[in-house]
Amino acid sequence: MEHVGICWYINETNPMNRTPQAKPLWQVVADTITSQIDSGELGANERLPSESELCKMHAVGRNTVRHALSDLVNKGILTTVHGVGTFVADDRMLKTAEYLYGFTQEMELRGHEVANKVLSAEIIPADTFLSRRLGIQLGAEVVFLYRVRLMEGEPTAIERAYLPHELCLGILDHDFSTASLYKTLSEVYNRKPDHAEQEIEASLATDEVAKLLGLDSPAVVLVFHRETRLRDGTVIEYVDSELRADRFRFYTNLKLEASANQFVFRRMPVESIE
Repeated sequence: MEHVGICWYINETNPMNRTPQAKPLWQVVADTITSQIDSGELGANERLPSESELCKMHAVGRNTVRHALSDLVNKGILTTVHGVGTFVADDRMLKTAEYLYGFTQEMELRGHEVANKVLSAEIIPADTFLSRRLGIQLGAEVVFLYRVRLMEGEPTAIERAYLPHELCLGILDHDFSTASLYKTLSEVYNRKPDHAEQEIEASLATDEVAKLLGLDSPAVVLVFHRETRLRDGTVIEYVDSELRADRFRFYTNLKLEASANQFVFRRMPVESIE
């Protein structure tokens, strides 16, 4: 029979009246491990002590430890590698590198609460760089949207988007602290992003980026450069963005066979998903 520990529950109508309740020892062990993770004593991807060591540390039997570990694995707090051990789960958010999702859409699909802080939303003239990237004339009007992307209230990414204003006249009338840019382009302007070319690199955060993302310098960020196109190939958006490297990891599906000219010194397209 599972041993139990004692914990106290306070009667809300009479705070001085405390009633002892039985708490399974496996739950006590699980709560202790969770507290160690929350406090940073156990970090992401760190290996836990062996079952026998945990038994000694908590003065419990092996079945109790296994029950606690199984519960935490089922909750996604721990992960087990057969023959290697049990580890604290990686808390970085998975992001696709294959499909053309807007940040808001992708994170909400994964169950995260997304918010935006708009730092700048204005019309600027195209310089030489933007003229070439967007395929527009020098000096043409460009929509500039500069936002900090927040996940569960925490700043996790910075995005600077540039769009040809002639393709989305008046788009800044929308409030992009709450609205999705891709959804607005698709539903209001009938200009659904279809495919993109994207480069990803690791870099040290600038002082400005580190401050906006709440990072201590030096800090590594993942830097994205993306040209997004409509189905007919027209560039609808150019984006520079930085994501916290400690909050994201990326998934892609690789194929065994590809000729050299399919990937060497060439940006690979990011496909749209309906």
